[in-house]
Amino acid sequence: MKIAIVNDVPMVVEILRRVLAEWSEHQLLWVAQDGAQAVELCAWQLPDLILMDIVMPHLDGVEATRRIMQKTPCPILIVTADIGACADQVYQALGYGALDAVDTPALSGSDWRQGSAVLMEKIARIGRMERKPAALKTTPKREPGVVKPSALTPVLSAPAGVSDKLVAIGASAGGPGALASILRELPKDFPAAVVIVQHIDPGFAGGMAGWLQQQTGLKVRVAQEGDRPQCGAVLMAGTNQHLLFRNRDSLGYMPESPEDVYHPSIDVFFQSVVRQWRGQAVGVLLTGMGRDGAVGLKAIRDAGYHTIAQDRQSSSVYGMPKAAAALDAATEILPLGDIAKALVSQFT
Repeated sequence: MKIAIVNDVPMVVEILRRVLAEWSEHQLLWVAQDGAQAVELCAWQLPDLILMDIVMPHLDGVEATRRIMQKTPCPILIVTADIGACADQVYQALGYGALDAVDTPALSGSDWRQGSAVLMEKIARIGRMERKPAALKTTPKREPGVVKPSALTPVLSAPAGVSDKLVAIGASAGGPGALASILRELPKDFPAAVVIVQHIDPGFAGGMAGWLQQQTGLKVRVAQEGDRPQCGAVLMAGTNQHLLFRNRDSLGYMPESPEDVYHPSIDVFFQSVVRQWRGQAVGVLLTGMGRDGAVGLKAIRDAGYHTIAQDRQSSSVYGMPKAAAALDAATEILPLGDIAKALVSQFT
């Protein structure tokens, strides 16, 4: 991969140079000292990946990410000294399309080796996301004679206290901002449960749930093993393991395999909705890099449920929704600003 560094601290630039130098398959393309210079350099020579700092003079990493994703989109990994100290800015950058975030590796010692390994694993994962070919198979349709679940008629009533209405959402790059926009527009008495699979480092899942909670009147938290979807509540995948429905009314986690590119997998979650869910449901696939969720959304539509994909113009990264559109997986392709209204109309 051709990699660019955006950082105003010479020592940090040298640390990142050292990390990349240990991997011959990666090439340092250019170094920018602030966000404004990075925007200009991207217009001149677009890298395969940008290692973007958050706190910089002239133009910080949040605004630089927004401008780059708007003008010359490419994969961006936030690499900053202390993610916890600038969590709000990190979530903003993720909302504009950054793929992930990681602390800058330490200068020396065991911390250096550990930090370097974490950084390189994130770089490798982003590379796999870009190279992974699209899946060709979809979940088989239900056998003839078996009544398909309908978005209008639940097959079975849910147990007491458990919602029989579900919004299943998948998102990746740009997802935090898109999710905040949708949840902000849903009423406090929204009559369905919301379950989200967002590609994000598990270290940020709890913080992201708290950040989303500030944007909405709904209750937002990380999903735990055995959780049951509740009306007016939002559950979000919280680990690299795959969140899925274990049975018709409860969630759980399935260990990932070394071959899995997407962690957690939206396709795995969507496929479990098809297998297990027996009430009303809407599947939603939002902005993101790669193809995760497209096959699963197609399976949801084939099972008789309503499906929505975000449109090109409002997507920070038009990868996953584009793949869904190519499969004819979406009943509707909508701009971000119309998705909450469409969800409300589906359940009224």
